[in-house]
Amino acid sequence: MSYLKRTHALLSLSKCAMKPINLRGTRNLSSTAPLHVGGDRRYIPRRAVLYVPGSDERKLKKIPSLSADCIVMDCEDGVALSKKEAARSMIHRVLHSQEIDFSGKDCSVRFNSVDSGLCEDDMKEILSAAHLPTTVHLPKVESPQHLEWFADKLKSVLKVSNVSEKVRLIIFTESASSLLDLPAICRRGVELSKDSPFELDGIVFGSDDFCADIGATRTNEAKELSFARQYVVTVAKAFKLQAIDLVYIDYKDLDGLKVQSEEGAGMGFTGKQVIHPGQVPVVQAAFTPRPEKVEWAAGLVQAFEEHQKEGKGAFTYKGHMIDMPLLLQARNILQMASRT
Repeated sequence: MSYLKRTHALLSLSKCAMKPINLRGTRNLSSTAPLHVGGDRRYIPRRAVLYVPGSDERKLKKIPSLSADCIVMDCEDGVALSKKEAARSMIHRVLHSQEIDFSGKDCSVRFNSVDSGLCEDDMKEILSAAHLPTTVHLPKVESPQHLEWFADKLKSVLKVSNVSEKVRLIIFTESASSLLDLPAICRRGVELSKDSPFELDGIVFGSDDFCADIGATRTNEAKELSFARQYVVTVAKAFKLQAIDLVYIDYKDLDGLKVQSEEGAGMGFTGKQVIHPGQVPVVQAAFTPRPEKVEWAAGLVQAFEEHQKEGKGAFTYKGHMIDMPLLLQARNILQMASRT
C-alpha cells in the first residue's frame, strides 16, 4: 500500500462520529468531536487560535467562514469594559441557539480573569446556555489558588461533579510571577482535573502583558522573550499539555509571521495566537506536520497495530525503541495532518 493510501486508511480508522458530545445530566458541548489519539483522551488541534470579540455580532457571524482550528469568543481583552455585559449576552445566545456553525473548529470562550471581578458573572451567564463551549480560556492565572477558585465556581455553575465529556481548560501565563509558579499551577490544574468538570489541556503565553510586567521592549523578533517561550514549552510538555505561542503583533507582515511561526513550531509549541484572519493560513501551515513526519507517524502506527495483532509488546521502528509517549506523538501527528 502506498504511503498516502496507508496514511488515509489509518486516519479513517481513528475518526470519531461527528455529533454533539453529551455532558451527563446537563447540557451538550458545542462543536464536532475531534479524533481519539489513545485511551479516552481526545486531541483537539489548535494550530491557530483566533480571538473574536464577543460583543461584535458582525464578526461573530463570520465564524463559519474562518479556517482557524480554534475560534475564541472573547470576553476579555478584545471587549471594552462598557461592552462586557453585551459580550456575555451575545455569547450565551450564540451557544444556546447554535445559530453559528462551528463545524471543524474548537468552539471556545475566553472569560475575564479571576482577579478582574468579572469572571464569575461571565461563567454564570455563558455556561447557562443549553450548549457549552468545548473549551474555556482563563487568562492571567497567577497561582494555584486561581484554579481552585475556578474549579469551585465551575462546579457550582454547572451543578455537576461527574461529566461524560469534560470542558477543556486553557490557562494563560502573562506575568513574571505566573511564569515562575507555572509548574505549581499546572500540577494543581492536573490534580483538580481528576474530580472537576474541566480537564486542563493547554497553556497560552500572553507575551504583551508579560513584557509590560518585566519592562521589556516588545519586538517582532521576540528575542526578549526567548527564555519565557522556551520555559512555557518545557512546562507544558512536562504536564502533557498543549503550548500556544505569542501573538505576532504586526498582522500585515506575513513574512515575519512565517519566520516566527516556524520558529515556534521548532521550539515545540503546538499552535499560535492570531489576531487577524489573514494570519491563519501562514500559522496553520507552520504548525502542520511535514510530509516526511506524517509518513513516519503512519508507519509507526501501522507497525504498532501489526505487533498488537501478533501479541508482541515492545518493538523497534527504524532503529528506535517505541514506547507509549512516542506512539501518542505519532497519533497526534496523524490527527493534525487530517485537518489539512
